[in-house]
Amino acid sequence: MSLRLRLLVAVAVVALVALALAGLATYSTFSASINQRLDATLRAAAIPVEACLDDGGRLTTSLLVETSPGIVGEVRTPSGRILAEVAAVTPPRGVAAAKYRPHLPGPIPSLDGLAESRPGAPGPSDDCVGAHRPGRQQGARDARAERPRAVTLGVARYFTTGGDGRAEPAFRVRASRLAGGNVLVLAVPFSQSADLLRRLGLIEVGVSGAALALALGLGLLLVRVGFRPLLEVERTAAEIVAGDLDARVPERFGAQTEIGQLTRVLNSMLERLGEELQARDASARELGRSEARMRQFLADASHELRTPIAAISAYAELLSRASSDRPQDLPRLLGGIRHETARMSTLVQDLTLLANLDEGRPLARRPVELVALCADALRAARAIGAGWPIELVATEPVEVEGDETRLRQVVDNLLANVRSHTPAGTAATLRVSRRGGWAFVEVADHGPGLGPEAKERVFERFFRGDSSRSRGSGGSGLGLAIVRAIVLAHGGEVAVSATEDGGATFTVRLPEYQPQPG
Repeated sequence: MSLRLRLLVAVAVVALVALALAGLATYSTFSASINQRLDATLRAAAIPVEACLDDGGRLTTSLLVETSPGIVGEVRTPSGRILAEVAAVTPPRGVAAAKYRPHLPGPIPSLDGLAESRPGAPGPSDDCVGAHRPGRQQGARDARAERPRAVTLGVARYFTTGGDGRAEPAFRVRASRLAGGNVLVLAVPFSQSADLLRRLGLIEVGVSGAALALALGLGLLLVRVGFRPLLEVERTAAEIVAGDLDARVPERFGAQTEIGQLTRVLNSMLERLGEELQARDASARELGRSEARMRQFLADASHELRTPIAAISAYAELLSRASSDRPQDLPRLLGGIRHETARMSTLVQDLTLLANLDEGRPLARRPVELVALCADALRAARAIGAGWPIELVATEPVEVEGDETRLRQVVDNLLANVRSHTPAGTAATLRVSRRGGWAFVEVADHGPGLGPEAKERVFERFFRGDSSRSRGSGGSGLGLAIVRAIVLAHGGEVAVSATEDGGATFTVRLPEYQPQPG
């Protein structure tokens, strides 16, 4: 069963129960009001009837009593024998007086617990008229006038009886115990009241049915309106499943409503899912690029190592031949072996350094003064390549926190890059400065500069801007990659840009050392 149908069924059940309770309460209240009105009529009718009874409530004649139309009654003994009949002077509307013969139901409920009447009231009223033996009427009146009249204590039992739905009418009955144990029974027809109650029941059924139909119609309308936001959520979910990850639920409802809160939560969830999916896609792309770089790295590393290994193998073979045939070639062959071994050793060390930096192994951390470090690196560079004039520019000491050996390697590699990629005689500037909490080391040359592709890939491992350059003159292509890895390990950045009057400028930015107070 769908949620909409369950809500409609719940509305129908609640409405039906409410209408049933309201109808029952109305019917019961109206019925009680009718009974109270009839009971009041019976109480009023009992007053003149009791005025016609003697102290024992015994009469041998039937009576005609001036009372409300339709009232009928009897005086019975405890055994049920009728002592006297009581009837209204005027029969009910539509009934001829000659044919009016009141008839009450036979049995009545038990009157146990009802108080008996007691003497003490004035004599009988002149309203009492004997229906039989008129000669004895005046004597009976005189005799009763000399005796106190029997009255009830006002305690009586009321009930409804009779009415089989065909011929026997229903009555509202008042029964009270008289002095001497006799019972006064008064009744009024209940047929008209029963018709009113029956019509009221039919009206309530009709009104309840119409109200239930109206409640179901309004409930269906309200359910459709209430479910409209959920339909928008469903459509949004379908759009997301179809591939539109930017789809969101429209926020058209107040922030304090349940639908508004649900909308915000769903949109927040979709935002998080979108970010997670984008991060996953970016991670997958980065992983793919990383795997491609790793494959390229392994291919380049194996290629770089194959050259010195092949050279050493060739020198060893020549050395074995020259040891007997050409002894004068031995020094040259041994020098070649030492050179290739040193080159291979340097390559292996560079690869090991890059692997350690990739794994995030900690570096030494202590204050390092960059001006002095750059001055030492400049003296070494002038000793190695005196044909490249390099100038150091610094106006104040600049300190950073890091590994002095690795930072010196950064400066050495940048100066070596000048010697490798610019012709002899090219001027360069080594500048050290500080601003905004950062330390800067810049190496600017005035050589041929870098092309657009070279600027994008210059820090890649084994990248060479000039593929025609030999490995002997151009290096392994790991120098700038090592610079970038060391700088990143120190929390800095490295970038390349074009020098104003031609050439390339490499800029290293490192966090400036901040001494701890105390």
